[in-house]
Amino acid sequence: MCPIRIPPRAPPGRAMDLAYVCEWEKRPKSNHCPSIPLVCAWSCRNLIAFTTDLRNEEEKDLTHMVHIIDTEHPWDVYSVNSGHAEIITCLEWDQSGSRLLSADADGHIKCWGMADHLANSWENTVGSMVEGDPVVALSWLHNGVKLALHVEKSGASNFGEKFSRVKFSPSLTLFGGKPMEGWIAVTISGLVTVSLLKPNGQVLTSTESLCRLRCRVALADVAFTGGGNIVVATSDGSSSSPVQFYKVCVSVVNEKCKIDTEILPSLFMRCTTDPARKDKYPAITHLKFLARDMSEQVLLCASNQNNSIVECWSLRKEGLPVNNIFQQISPVVGDKQPMILKWRILSATNDLDRVSAVALPKLPISLTNTDLKVANDTKFFPGLGLALAFHDGSVHIVHRLSLQMMAVFYGSSSQRSVDEQTIKRQRTAGPLVHFKAMQLSWTSLALAGIDSHGKLSMLRISPSMGHVLDMNMSLRHLLFLLEYCMVTGYDWWDILLHVQPNMVQNLVEKLHEEYMRQNAALQQVLSTRIVAMKASLCKLSSSTIARVCDYHAKLFLIAISCTLKSLLRPHFLNTPDKSPGDRLTEICSKITDVDIDKVMINLKTEEFVLEMTTLQSLQQLIQWVGDFVLYLLASLPNQGSPVRPGHSFLRDGASLGMFRELMVVIRIWGLLKPSCLPVYTATSDTQDSMSLLFRLLTKLWLCCREENHMTEPDDALIDECCLLPSQLLIPNIDWLPINDGIITKLQSKQLVRLQFGKAPGLVGHTLPFFFLPRAPGQPKIDHLRRLHLGAYPTEECKSCTRCGCVTMLKSPNKVTAVKQWEQRWVKNCLCGGLWRRMPLSCS
Repeated sequence: MCPIRIPPRAPPGRAMDLAYVCEWEKRPKSNHCPSIPLVCAWSCRNLIAFTTDLRNEEEKDLTHMVHIIDTEHPWDVYSVNSGHAEIITCLEWDQSGSRLLSADADGHIKCWGMADHLANSWENTVGSMVEGDPVVALSWLHNGVKLALHVEKSGASNFGEKFSRVKFSPSLTLFGGKPMEGWIAVTISGLVTVSLLKPNGQVLTSTESLCRLRCRVALADVAFTGGGNIVVATSDGSSSSPVQFYKVCVSVVNEKCKIDTEILPSLFMRCTTDPARKDKYPAITHLKFLARDMSEQVLLCASNQNNSIVECWSLRKEGLPVNNIFQQISPVVGDKQPMILKWRILSATNDLDRVSAVALPKLPISLTNTDLKVANDTKFFPGLGLALAFHDGSVHIVHRLSLQMMAVFYGSSSQRSVDEQTIKRQRTAGPLVHFKAMQLSWTSLALAGIDSHGKLSMLRISPSMGHVLDMNMSLRHLLFLLEYCMVTGYDWWDILLHVQPNMVQNLVEKLHEEYMRQNAALQQVLSTRIVAMKASLCKLSSSTIARVCDYHAKLFLIAISCTLKSLLRPHFLNTPDKSPGDRLTEICSKITDVDIDKVMINLKTEEFVLEMTTLQSLQQLIQWVGDFVLYLLASLPNQGSPVRPGHSFLRDGASLGMFRELMVVIRIWGLLKPSCLPVYTATSDTQDSMSLLFRLLTKLWLCCREENHMTEPDDALIDECCLLPSQLLIPNIDWLPINDGIITKLQSKQLVRLQFGKAPGLVGHTLPFFFLPRAPGQPKIDHLRRLHLGAYPTEECKSCTRCGCVTMLKSPNKVTAVKQWEQRWVKNCLCGGLWRRMPLSCS
């Protein structure tokens, strides 16, 4: 098969542009300088880890640093002295994005985890070592989870058709089939070391030679097969030497880790067999499998001082030809023909400028050798491309199989793309800054690069790869990737980079339509995730920003409803299948009486009995339910104003039904302990505020309980709601302030310059009054515990990287019910965002 050559010109259009750059403050005595080699890694939760060396001119030494940033707050960098004595050679995130491996040139491997589940606080938990043997490749063991994307079915209505679970075995399993955690590393002397994390916290480590004749390994990479085996590719760095492949099998025998290795077919790069290029590219500089779970395809790059060439190879099964003499003795027919594994070249580039870094896509789109035509038909889909960075400062996106050009970005000292004539002038002016390490995001819509000055650059990669597509096709690409993140639980920040204000309404509506087409079980699993996704989208447009409050309040309502109903216990052990919470929902939906006491009669009140201390500890959450119901009913006469928070609740039958159920539960608990009831300021001492609110709430719920048969509230209900401010004091609702992230400031497509460790004073679109943060000196509130912290909080707090929610770092309450509530958001915010520690001055 003849290799396919890259065409000389890239597609038209602006396929890549710089979103922001973040650099270090220049200090006279010490400064951050790039490591050699420089490494970086991008997690599925949009955390980026990278390395630099901190040089101290007074002590003449280097400190090897690991930096971790959240892409939404790149200036809030967490820098830690790694403790590595030698240069850091590898960084690798686990598949959950919550743990990080680092390895150095002395054979030491460290595992980092979040301290207190904070994205800006990390600690070294466990590790392993191969003393004095530099690590050249590192990977977590595969957990057996693989979800395939079917790009050609992006228009299908069923998520099961778009994303399918691929049968894939874990690298190693515990008793019962649970995947065992651990990592594998390859050293420069040809050793492979495997470390297994036992459930009790111990680490089992074993080291074995890749083959009997050990040789120097300059480059290596690790991939996994569907059968649970591991494939290791190695090169000694010389293009005249073969690229070797090994199968590694890991097992546990008698509480000890055992490693078995087997040699697989090797290959020589095509450029070394071409007489015209035999000695032109003496060194192999990059060796990468196209994906961690795609051990049959490998990317190779050979270079000289000025140029590079890239080749893509694929491993195939081929029939072994049988000599005619043996055919006559024993004819070979059908499946009996012997088969061998053989590497075949898929494509190769022309001579390129010297490649400085390679970034591979992480989207699990499976393409085989016969898929080149399909790949060409869907070439505008970003997940099909890999990135090549060059010493001239440019970055090319090329197809992962055909290596055809898909997009190009020309960097310069001014960090902005320019036209071709300007590029020619720049190239003659002298050496340009180039990326020494880079990583694609998990949807391939963003690219992070660390340049030769230690600066981090964030590039947007157009979903259309610079081609002019109609709005429907662009929305379809973004919608497909949003659905993928919804199903997998991955963070979708890099998709938001491409959402313009005029897209928000369409995306939210189409996302809701696709969600409603799924079965009830899947809808329940994804119920909170889609609400969080809608909130992050609505934040990007001034016309929908008020709905952000509603979505966050809905997340809070769902969490409170689940927590309070889970506290209910059946009176007898031999109860029917339905739990007390399910029976509560069923009865409240059937009985439409506006009298709260008549609804209570139909419930088994003995199931609602709780300890007095438990009821009192829940008062703050109960108060929020009561305040929010009162606020909604008081705002009903102004329902024609969608710019006010709470507007969408007035037509949301499911949410109003949840509020109605909680009012019934609170009423029953109030009979046990009156002090746990919500407190209202009424104009009459004899007024039953709970009964009044329940009656009005039920009438409103009856108007919209059926989504397909909604009716408008009658004039009598609106008149009664108009009278509420004269009967009860309407509370002020503490809405979540818009967080101080970067995403809303990037919509203008103007480059934003940032500095590590220094929060910028950026201005996005104008915020409504209810989104403005509290001024200094005003009382602060814990948004999840509903506790007032005072004007100057003394307790450490944490905030959500996605929604800006603030809560105390440590719990002030030891009651079991409160702990149960706090467990819902101890690792992540209710919206799914990561927590980050806040300085006391900002709490």
